[in-house]
Amino acid sequence: MKNAILLLTFMLYPVLTNAQVKMNADTEKTTLQWLGEKVMGQHTGTINLKDGWLTLNNNQIVSGEFNIDMASLKESESNQMLEKHLKSDDFFGVEKFPTAKLVLTGSDSFEKGTAVVRGSLTIKGTTNPIEFKALLQKKDEGTWFFANIIIDRTKFNIRYGSGSFFDNLGDKAIYDEFKVKVNLLVK
Repeated sequence: MKNAILLLTFMLYPVLTNAQVKMNADTEKTTLQWLGEKVMGQHTGTINLKDGWLTLNNNQIVSGEFNIDMASLKESESNQMLEKHLKSDDFFGVEKFPTAKLVLTGSDSFEKGTAVVRGSLTIKGTTNPIEFKALLQKKDEGTWFFANIIIDRTKFNIRYGSGSFFDNLGDKAIYDEFKVKVNLLVK
């Protein structure tokens, strides 16, 4: 009984003291799904989280860092020609830039379950500020964060097929923004 009380006290200590809690990403259960759209359609796929962590304090994200394995980029229909093009210098330049990085600098309070998260995103060696809304859910296996992040690729010098930079693309134009649906598990 004494051991059970000690264990419960240890588990609740961060909650009771509002102490900072650092949690590591579960890279096996975390999923990142991307969506890129163009005038005549869209492509979807996945990309893997290499590693990451975040620190919570008082229902707010204080800091965090996540590395995305750009070489793991896959297209849903296994279109190898498209995957190769996305990994080329026209898009993400994976050979030279094998990792993208999201650094979290803070958030609003998740007291009601959702909050705005702020930080910076580095893709292809270029860093820009980023802000997105996230949902937090605590479950038995850990804490889940869900977000739909919209990224303007042209801010990271990815301009291939962009109607903002090239004329006369017609139905070959690729929209500047792409989306990443994040299901992040941290423990």
